[in-house]
Amino acid sequence: MKRHPVTGVGLGLRRDFLDDFLLNPPEIVDFIEVAPENWMTLGGELGEKFAEIATRHSVTLHGLSLSLGGPEKLDEYFLHRVKHFMDKHHINLYTEHLSYCSDTGHLYDLMPIPFTQDAIAHVVDRIKKVQDVTGNQFAIENVSYYAAPMQQMAEIEFINGILEKSDCQLLLDVNNIYVNSINHGYDALDFLKQLPCERIAYCHIAGHYEEDADLIIDTHGADVVSSVWNLLSEAYQLFGVFPTLLERDFNIPPLNELIDELQQIKRHMTQAKTNQYVA
Repeated sequence: MKRHPVTGVGLGLRRDFLDDFLLNPPEIVDFIEVAPENWMTLGGELGEKFAEIATRHSVTLHGLSLSLGGPEKLDEYFLHRVKHFMDKHHINLYTEHLSYCSDTGHLYDLMPIPFTQDAIAHVVDRIKKVQDVTGNQFAIENVSYYAAPMQQMAEIEFINGILEKSDCQLLLDVNNIYVNSINHGYDALDFLKQLPCERIAYCHIAGHYEEDADLIIDTHGADVVSSVWNLLSEAYQLFGVFPTLLERDFNIPPLNELIDELQQIKRHMTQAKTNQYVA
């Protein structure tokens, strides 16, 4: 059985509910996730609060600015700072989006990497560099995208090629698969079946905004919809139950409302385990 770097139910830590999380730590939360860019340079009271939380929960990092597919040289100074942050707080997993966000400057958005063999080779070299510098596990997240410039292969072929050649892990985002399936007209379950289950580190689930019948915007600013919950259940049935984290970046409700969705994750996990036991 695959050993995951974290276990159970996770929550993306946000400053909006930081104090509440400290005063009343939700028992259902087994691990937290933070963007290193937002936390690793903090000192003072906020730094102390994060350090306290990091002693109570397992922590994973989900980066925003590494720009894996970008043309510019990787920022090794930044990577060394990430490594220091990981060592300081005993964090063993760093993840990033399979996208790029910079050229000669920062683009302030996650841009799609062309689905080409050259891009696979480029990204694989950069992933290997990240793993060499940090000396820790690394995972890439399948991202939502709205255009596929210079596409030479299917998205699934592109992702699997990078996973295999870089020997890194996958941060599986179920909502992104659903969003892309609507926007680009493919079958979400068929896509899911083609992913290598042995590489799944953990999973993201989140909400989105339906702009139109054939256009969904990945916002992380709403409750998870039933179609995404159903896809998560399908993933559990296919691959077994894996750690799953709730993302909420905008329109963040009180912590107790987020706990309701975390409990839904737990119920789906329990149901999947029951079904697998019966089978």
